[in-house]
Amino acid sequence: MSKLFSPVTYRSMTLKNRVIVAPMCQYSARHGMANDWHLVHLGRFALGGFSLVIVEATGVTPEGRISYACLGLWEDAQIAPLKRIVDFLHGNGAKAGIQLAHAGRKANAPIPWRGGFNETEAEKAVLGFEAWTSVAPSAERHTASYPVPEALDAAGLARVRDGFVAATKRADAAGFDMIELHSAHGYLLNQFLSPVANKRADEYGGSLENRMRFPLEVARAVRAAWPKDKPAFVRISVTDWIEDGVTVEESVAYAKALKAIGYDVVHCTSSGFDGAKIPVGPLYQVPLAEAVRRGADVPTAAVGLITRAEEAERILENGQADLIALARQALDDPNWPLHAMRELLTGDTYGNWPQQAGYAVRNKDRSLGLVK
Repeated sequence: MSKLFSPVTYRSMTLKNRVIVAPMCQYSARHGMANDWHLVHLGRFALGGFSLVIVEATGVTPEGRISYACLGLWEDAQIAPLKRIVDFLHGNGAKAGIQLAHAGRKANAPIPWRGGFNETEAEKAVLGFEAWTSVAPSAERHTASYPVPEALDAAGLARVRDGFVAATKRADAAGFDMIELHSAHGYLLNQFLSPVANKRADEYGGSLENRMRFPLEVARAVRAAWPKDKPAFVRISVTDWIEDGVTVEESVAYAKALKAIGYDVVHCTSSGFDGAKIPVGPLYQVPLAEAVRRGADVPTAAVGLITRAEEAERILENGQADLIALARQALDDPNWPLHAMRELLTGDTYGNWPQQAGYAVRNKDRSLGLVK
């Protein structure tokens, strides 16, 4: 029996297999609203056999978006378009998740494929262009191309925390099965955790205990607002890959604290700050998921250049992680789980395809002599 295609349960959510879709920004929303692009982009993963599809980083406040074209969940009008996506995922065999996020000093960023803020006035009206002042733990810019953010004071911290709570309740109203708290990739909660970005001299800066304080305050508030029977994941950057940045040992301590609050899975990625020296290569982040899993005794999701079915199976068999998260590989092959079934399972796997496609793919493979 394949470990990759065995079910797993977290609270009330049972996943049919261990292959999930990691959140991927699409930079295709207007004023935070999901649209047909998001429906088709996310829906194809349900058709492709993924057990859980997690919606991209979704801003809990308008200024918390990475860009003006990112999704949001700061107002009730944004619930219905997301519910449409949730309903489609459910109707096609997948569970639905959403990543709740605040970009902090990395907000108000340009759309990646544009290479900068080069929108014409006509394009700005069509795209819903917006600009705003970002906020952060400290008035320290991310890089020279970013503006200096405003340091959050007590009132600002309360607004951010309340934004996470309100968005959590809206995610429940939209019918999501799980939420993922974004505490990675150099965004706001990660900025508080990392000495690279956190230069505060109050109770929220300095020692690890202090740097964890605000992220854990948010985590507690979110977990309290989310139904007890629904699981909560959290995504963390296990290391900054920068000298004097966040270490694996610090992330293990953070994961232990999150587990105590009631978080069910730690989604293990890395980096997010300028100057990182990342040893990019196949499976390069899997040891991070393993370190957190073993050190904090908590289920983990491994992500990062996992491309082959046999690799994913081996990660699970070796106890390095509990879930396999695909992002760019899922973009490249939205049917990755269905193709992996052919490699790892015996017998006829075509019944796992949508009924509109399975018979046709089987006939195609018969014509090619691949199956009888």
